[in-house]
Amino acid sequence: MIGIIGAMDMETDGFTKIMEEPRERVISSVKFTSGKIFGTECVVAKCGIGKVNAAVCAQTMILEYKPDVIINSGIAGSTSNKTHIGSVVIAENVVQHDFDTTAVGDEPATLFLPDNTSIKYIPCDNRLCNDLEETCSELGDIDYTTGNIATGDQFIDTKEKRFEINNAFGAVACEMEGGSVGQVCYINKVPFCILRSISDDSTSSENVQVEYHTFAQSAAEKSIEIITAYIKRILK
Repeated sequence: MIGIIGAMDMETDGFTKIMEEPRERVISSVKFTSGKIFGTECVVAKCGIGKVNAAVCAQTMILEYKPDVIINSGIAGSTSNKTHIGSVVIAENVVQHDFDTTAVGDEPATLFLPDNTSIKYIPCDNRLCNDLEETCSELGDIDYTTGNIATGDQFIDTKEKRFEINNAFGAVACEMEGGSVGQVCYINKVPFCILRSISDDSTSSENVQVEYHTFAQSAAEKSIEIITAYIKRILK
């Protein structure tokens, strides 16, 4: 089973609309829709915006549906000259740029896990990420890149802050859920990847809010297009 998590309706509706024999359950206020997409068992959930919502959704999905992999799909902001509106980013690692215990001597963004280990960059599943890359290549008209994606409970709306995140963490995109989904999957040993399409790019414009409202829908649809193509591809 493939688990798919998005934060907003625009990031999940495209999956549920093509799902065969959908079955809905609401758990912890999150609606989970399970069924088949092109013959593959999938579960899709709209988690809501932000890290805590994403964590609740991912943990519930793992416990209730036991997916083989989880993909976090949706939109993101550019933090690099490599990524622009319409570009697609497939995460190699996720990092939570707003997690900060540097005041007591820790590295920025270091996470402390329940088993008393710590980690800064949470690695995505290589095989899943490679499959998504190959899917982008096969589609032919996708401008995509791989790299780190930075997550935080902030909408980053200035060029200065975006480049600061890039310089600190090597991130090519920023968003508000992927790092949290990644942390939950890492703790539970569930393979995962984050795929995001760029909706706003303050590296070339200061009108970030305008860009977001103009391009968010088309960016979300591009992510859905790639993941549905991936699901078709694995049937071959």
